[in-house]
Order: sequence, then structure tokens, then C-alpha cells
Amino acid sequence: MGLIKKPLLLLMIDFKKLTAIINSNQSFLITTHVNPDADAIGSEIAFYKLLKMLGKKSVIVNHSSTPYNIKFLDTDDVIEKYDEALHKTLLNTSDVLVALDFNRSDRMVSMQKDFTESRQLKICIDHHQDAEVFVDHFFIDIEYAATGQILYDFIKSSGIVNINKEIAAPLYAAIMTDTGSFRFERTTANLHRLVAELLDTGIDPTEIYDQLYDESKLSKIKLLGKCLSSLELIANNSIGYMILTQKDFNEFSALESDTENFVNFIISIEGVKLGMLFIELKNGFKVSFRSKGKIPANKLAGIFGGGGHLNAAGARFKNSEMISMIPKILKEAENFFNKYSER
Repeated sequence: MGLIKKPLLLLMIDFKKLTAIINSNQSFLITTHVNPDADAIGSEIAFYKLLKMLGKKSVIVNHSSTPYNIKFLDTDDVIEKYDEALHKTLLNTSDVLVALDFNRSDRMVSMQKDFTESRQLKICIDHHQDAEVFVDHFFIDIEYAATGQILYDFIKSSGIVNINKEIAAPLYAAIMTDTGSFRFERTTANLHRLVAELLDTGIDPTEIYDQLYDESKLSKIKLLGKCLSSLELIANNSIGYMILTQKDFNEFSALESDTENFVNFIISIEGVKLGMLFIELKNGFKVSFRSKGKIPANKLAGIFGGGGHLNAAGARFKNSEMISMIPKILKEAENFFNKYSER
């Protein structure tokens, strides 16, 4: 199937079709986005265990290594890092290729070309906006708080397997993290009832939280300090931004994945409605956007070719110099903010 770049019209998820695809195929290759978070890894592990319970053959292959604080979800050490020499054949022989927790092909980075050029059946299960058509079947609903929640509803509605403790743990981690520990907008009464059912399997929420958030390496904490020291406010203190350079990462031997949630510190400041974290990469840079209320961070990211959720989004800039681009992006962000804050 060729790569088509056009907007995707989202419909309600057809769980019966997803069930049929799983039941009628035997081998699956599962992948997720660059720098995976707990929703990405948790969804992969839960889907892998689901397929294993059904006697299916499956493998998880990602562009990025699993962040150290999320590795505990991969209890059987099944996640593999993409190596074209080892995995290209699998991309061309597995019955189904499964994209989890992302909906744009460039989020696979090194896997993009081989994934999109494969003639095998491709599906995407996700909850983000602004999808690109690069698979055969989409199972997307942006009203879900997490991809892990979609998988929970799929399992419950289809009855394809029973949710045991092994599946509940990664689903809980996925949902807990993508809801900001149950404080974001899509944290509903139904979501809490769902989580209660996961807890009934015997998983330990304290242990999962501690692994994800209270086992940080010293290098991450030092990088956070450096990041916070770069904080600046503009637009009458309504917009904040921070900057991290490659020099900063090298100074503390820190990783890009260590910056997860750093940007949230900006919008925790009284009066700040829009936050941006600029991160210099080895090739280009990326910007994480966070907003409050009805300021659409995803639309701001979209101006730069990115996307995401209403209040959480991002964009990557390849072959671009971050320092020279920051003033242009800040000016665009301030104009954007003024436009939407007046509504």
C-alpha cells in the first residue's frame, strides 16, 4: 500500500472488525512511536499478551529503546530494537503489522520506510488527532484518554480474552500516565470504574507508580534542574518556555526520554496558559507544547507539521538549527495565543 498524505475522517471504532482481523491471522509485528511513553509500551505489552493467550505468534519491534523507568512492564524482555538486517524480513512476512499509540508514519523514524512499503496488512490503534493514512484499517477514537483504554474496551466488548493480572498491569500503567495520574480532562467516572476493574485483578498501583515516577536516575534530576533554570515567561507571563541543548544532555549523560513531563512544570506556574519545551536533537530539534483550557496546543503544533491532543502536542524539526528558529516559533506562538485567548 502506498503512503497517502491526507486527513483521516474518524469514525467509531469497529471492534468486530478488529476481532476478525486477529482471529483470521496468525503472526503479528507490533510497533510504537519514537521515545515511547508508558501508554505506548503498556499498550504493546498488553496486546502482545492478548495475542499470546490466543496462541498467535507476535513480536514487538521499536525504533527506540524502552526508557529505563518503563522496562518493568516488559516482564519477559520481549521488546526488540529495530535492526533492518534482522527485522525487515519480519515486516514483509508477518500477517499483520500493528501501529499502536501513534497515527503518523514519521513517528517510526528508522522503521518508517520499511513499514510503509510492506505489502502486509497494516492496522493502527490510537487516540490522537490529525491522522495520516498509512495503514489499511484505523481503530481510532480521539475521545479516549489513552490507547490502553481502547484496548481495555476492545477486550471487554469482544470477550476475546479475559483480563488477567498480566494484562491489567500494562493497561493500568498506560491509562494512569496518559491521564496525568487521573487529573486530565478525560478522567471520567467511567474511567475510574474501568480502573477499579483492573485493580480487582490484584495489581499494585503504588508499585506501578513508584516504578514510573519515583525511580529517576540522578542524571535526569540534574537535567531537570538545568531545564528549569532556562525558564522564561513572555506575553504578560501567559506563555512560558524552556530550552535544552545537546551540551546539556552531554553534561549530565542524560537521554531525550528523560525529558518526559518536563514541559508540565511550565503550565504549573500561576497565570501561564501555554508552555513550550525546546529540545535540541543530534539532527534538528523538537518542541513539546502544553496548554490549559481551550488553547489548542495541537493546532499550534500543526502549524509546524506536528500534532497531538488539545492540551498536549509536539513537533519535530529535521535539519534545522534550534537557536535560530526559537524566536520565530515564539512569535508564532504569541500570535496564536492572542488569537485564541480572545475567543
